Amino acid sequence: MSRLLEVAGTRTYAGAGVSIEAGDDVVARIKSSVESTFRPGVLGGIGGFGGLFALDALKYDQPILVASADGVGTKLEVARLAGRYDTVGIDLVAMLVDDLACVGAEPLFVLDYVAVGSVNPEQLEVLVAGIADGCRQAGAALLGGETAEHGGVMKPDDLDIAGFALGVVESRDVLSAQRVRAGDVLVGFHSPGLRSNGYSLAREILVRDAQSLAQPAYPGAPRSLGEELLLPSVIYAPCVTALCRELGAGVHAVAHITGGGIVGNVVRLLPDDLDAVIDMESFDTPEIFFEIQRRGPVAADEMVRVFNCGLGMVIALDPSAAEAAVTLARTSGIEASIVGDVRAGTRQVVLT
Repeated sequence: MSRLLEVAGTRTYAGAGVSIEAGDDVVARIKSSVESTFRPGVLGGIGGFGGLFALDALKYDQPILVASADGVGTKLEVARLAGRYDTVGIDLVAMLVDDLACVGAEPLFVLDYVAVGSVNPEQLEVLVAGIADGCRQAGAALLGGETAEHGGVMKPDDLDIAGFALGVVESRDVLSAQRVRAGDVLVGFHSPGLRSNGYSLAREILVRDAQSLAQPAYPGAPRSLGEELLLPSVIYAPCVTALCRELGAGVHAVAHITGGGIVGNVVRLLPDDLDAVIDMESFDTPEIFFEIQRRGPVAADEMVRVFNCGLGMVIALDPSAAEAAVTLARTSGIEASIVGDVRAGTRQVVLT
């Protein structure tokens, strides 16, 4: 300190666009939301330089740690135009923990990163409350995070979020394409909306400005376009964990239908010598997808390469476990159905 110059300074960090006081206010506001997500294994509390988690609090014999990173993408632009940030935090958690579920991992904790042009404590309180809501749904702790104010670089109302998650699975229980066999049945978990994918195309087609978000999502829709596009993603991870626990080796592989749509994600659960055949009439496609297709117009093959079209997750199971999986999912509050099967082939996804 003694080597710093003694000058009559007038420049401040706040003047450069970064408010330390506003950042402190955010931490105080989100403390209870964050602590509401804590689960066995969490050590310490909010405010440290790093989050601590004791793995030995969990009873795993040969634990494999599984990590994921993701964001919400341009769905945030819809949230910005609507001035509504209460659901996108749930989307962030869904994107993270449902990727972990694809290898059979139980989500343990989430870390978030929020970048803003200018800190708005009320806005960030709502955003983090949504992240905490998602973590509670997933059974994961919100172990820590970072809010970065990029004054002079981002516009004052600009906002972006990303996250990181860690899960754990017994080494003997890791799900993968190597477990999939010809004759496996495909069970689909239904998605009531777009989740967090395809929004660049959806926005280009449907969203003109903030006023357009107040109009019905489609003729006769029960919701506005803004409400439809901001529907939070269903979090499937706890249901997948329950399936693995109840059905054991009967669960072979899982595909999370995110960027790349049905075709680009279901292929990821296939070995080289098998095809997945999916009956597109075996589940409901929400009307918002047809509205995008009509107003685009967008070809059918492009729709299934970009959007989930009503399928949020696809699970390959032994045929003897398929009906039990559908029943268990519905008991958990997730609509599900048998949507296809696995056959000899060349690693293609065939839609019928």
